[in-house]
Amino acid sequence: MHRWINLSLLILFPISWFAPLLKAGLLPLFKLKEISVLTGLQSLWGTDVFLALIVAIFALVAPMAKTIGLALLHWNMASPRLAPALRIMGKLAMADIFLIAMYITVAKGIGVGRLEVAWGLYLFTACILASLWVGVRTERIASNLMD
Repeated sequence: MHRWINLSLLILFPISWFAPLLKAGLLPLFKLKEISVLTGLQSLWGTDVFLALIVAIFALVAPMAKTIGLALLHWNMASPRLAPALRIMGKLAMADIFLIAMYITVAKGIGVGRLEVAWGLYLFTACILASLWVGVRTERIASNLMD
């Protein structure tokens, strides 16, 4: 089952990058603007390229690399020696959830405007947590085979 969940992440991760994470606006009377991972990266790219690259690695590259690596392991297309690298990729992928939580906390703490969580944040978080579960499950199965 974990193999199929992992394969579904190859589709769900890109959807979550386009999905609205947050809805933000300055005044309560105006329409809120939807912010996704990709629109956030575009905006960040215009102001701080270095930070945009770091966020892209955490939010896009690390989760997808881990998912592809796990798929290769599941179908015996890669060596089990790949597992430690995938564990590191999983830790990098969890960092983006921390970054998003920090942004929400800071924005709400300032008290300027409105900020609402959108459905994409839940999808993105679910993808990261599912990827974490698949990684743990894969490690357990691999360690049982080695015993």
